Amino acid sequence: MPIIAPISHISQLYETDPTLWLEKTIECLKSDRLDQLDIENLIEELEDLGKRDRNKAVSLLEQIIRHLLLLQYWSAEYDNNASHWEAEIDSFRTQLRRHLTTTLYQYLEQDLSIIYQDARRYTSKKTRLQNLPTHCPYSLENLLDSSWLP
Repeated sequence: MPIIAPISHISQLYETDPTLWLEKTIECLKSDRLDQLDIENLIEELEDLGKRDRNKAVSLLEQIIRHLLLLQYWSAEYDNNASHWEAEIDSFRTQLRRHLTTTLYQYLEQDLSIIYQDARRYTSKKTRLQNLPTHCPYSLENLLDSSWLP
C-alpha cells in the first residue's frame, strides 16, 4: 500500500481528496479555526450548493407542469395514463415540498414562466400536441397544492 505524503494546507486537499477537504473544513468551522479555512474553495462549494438546490427545485416543478399538461391536454392517452400522471404529480409535489425553502419558493415564483416554457416545449415534442397554452395556466400555489388538479 503506497504511503500518501501529508498535505500541509487544506486548500491542496480540495483537488486531491474532496471528502477529506470537506471534513477538515467542517472541523475548522466547528473549532473556530477560521484562519485555516480554504475560503476560495469554500465559497465555490457554497455557490454550487445553492445552484444544485435551485436546479433540483426547478426540475421537480418542471416535472409537475409536464404531467399536468399531459393530464389536461393529451386526451388520446388520458384513459391509459391518467392515474400514472396523477401519481407522478403527487410524487414530484411531495419531493418538492420536502425540499422547498422560502428562498427557493421565491425563485420558482420569479422564474415560473421560463420553467413553464421548458415544460411546454418538452410536452409538445413528446405528444405533438398543438393546443398547449402559450402562457402558464397554473399558479405556483396550484402547482404545489397536493389536492389540486385541473
